[in-house]
Amino acid sequence: MAFQALIVFTFACLCICCDGFLKGNRKFIEIDTSSNDVQEGKGKPVFQEQWITQKLDHFNGADSRVWNQKFVLTETYYRAGGPVFLMIGGEGPINSGWIAMNPRSAWLTYAKKLGALCLMVEHRFYGDSRPMADLSTENLRFLSSQQALADLAHFRTAIAKQRGLTNSKWVAFGGSYPGALAAWSRLKYPHLIHAAVASSAPLHATVNFSEYLEVVWRALAAENPECPLLVKKAFDTLQERIKDPNNYDNITKDFNLCSKLQIQSEKDRAYILDALAENIMNTVQYNNDNIEFESALDTNCTIKTVCGVMSDASLGDPYYRFAAFVRLRTRTYLLKPCFKDLTYNANLQDLRNTSYSGPHGGGGEGTCTEFGYFQTTDSPNQPFGGFGLQYHVEQCQDNFNISAKTLYAGIDQTNENYGSYNIRATRIVFPNGSIDPWHALGITSSISDDLPAIFIKGTAHCANMYPARAEDLPQLTLAREHIFQLLQKWLKEK
Repeated sequence: MAFQALIVFTFACLCICCDGFLKGNRKFIEIDTSSNDVQEGKGKPVFQEQWITQKLDHFNGADSRVWNQKFVLTETYYRAGGPVFLMIGGEGPINSGWIAMNPRSAWLTYAKKLGALCLMVEHRFYGDSRPMADLSTENLRFLSSQQALADLAHFRTAIAKQRGLTNSKWVAFGGSYPGALAAWSRLKYPHLIHAAVASSAPLHATVNFSEYLEVVWRALAAENPECPLLVKKAFDTLQERIKDPNNYDNITKDFNLCSKLQIQSEKDRAYILDALAENIMNTVQYNNDNIEFESALDTNCTIKTVCGVMSDASLGDPYYRFAAFVRLRTRTYLLKPCFKDLTYNANLQDLRNTSYSGPHGGGGEGTCTEFGYFQTTDSPNQPFGGFGLQYHVEQCQDNFNISAKTLYAGIDQTNENYGSYNIRATRIVFPNGSIDPWHALGITSSISDDLPAIFIKGTAHCANMYPARAEDLPQLTLAREHIFQLLQKWLKEK
């Protein structure tokens, strides 16, 4: 459940018609593609890929434009009168691993026990759910959390009507940004969404998310108190060396960069420092998460790997150890021949690519218009340096022509709209992991009996959502069971 250049989501296309937004015939069309993933063996959920027609702009009655949103469903576990589980998509295409593969992810385990119909819906502007022809800035004004929530409201209403599920209790699930959407769907549409499981959900929008790297420091220190100190020494050395062009050839070789390092501006310097730091940042965020069923790479690269390399004096001083870790992660875990480095301007050109198949696939604008979440080095209590707040804010100006004033106003509006840490709703559970840097923007202490938090020591991003395995920490197993008990309780309530 990545949450980097936020608000970003591949299957066949066919339109369906539901409720008030009709296109083509009036028949609700079920799609059965020839994909091997759709019809699976005994014991694995059989799912169907389908489409629903959505309004482009839910808040402008004069705009009649519509588009087709993709979703998948499985009735494998459904029992008459059972609830409906809605898994909300986020910054990427629907991943069939969440609904079609063994081992079962947590929500399917709950569905089997509770007899739930399971639906996964793709987020607008991701995967095959493409409201507009391209990702131009003009078109991305229709990419917002409020439009996405309105999509969910119409989806719930239309599917319930079509399938005779109007009186069924719907539970929203999501992790990371979709976790926030799950919570906000219950907040904004309590008559439609009965309960929500908001895993690793960043409910507080902030421009300067310096706490992210503070959690990275603490996570490394929990493995080995010397580890973050060694990373800091390495990065301090890198920052010094990168100031001198005479060092560029050696830095290129040390980190196995795909092309010779080019620093033509302060933004170039910040960009490469940020890119190299992300090797450790991403390792911490997904530490020991059971993400292999998503066909993810990097699944065995953990905090233990980082600290093991950083403690290996045979590799040289901390700078060379950090370089060795980057090479190891690039070749062994990411299966790349070299570490792709770009200049700031080259990356900007990638961001300006308006194609859905472009390098960034639609991400970025949400950070500049609604959420911020810029992971800066402004705190002294973290191991990196060189990519402070100004660098991130200027990206919004350079890429989307969004000023700092507009950026801050948008973040304030988000917190005003949803309540930030002070969300006022019922029947939402907030699981978070202590190692996950995103927990700093989530709810980690229970607000009330109806807004409980589950803070899972030693786990990372969305850990409770993944399939269970024998080596899971006991507290993670207990957290999943706690969520199930809450669902049992809440589904009995009116």
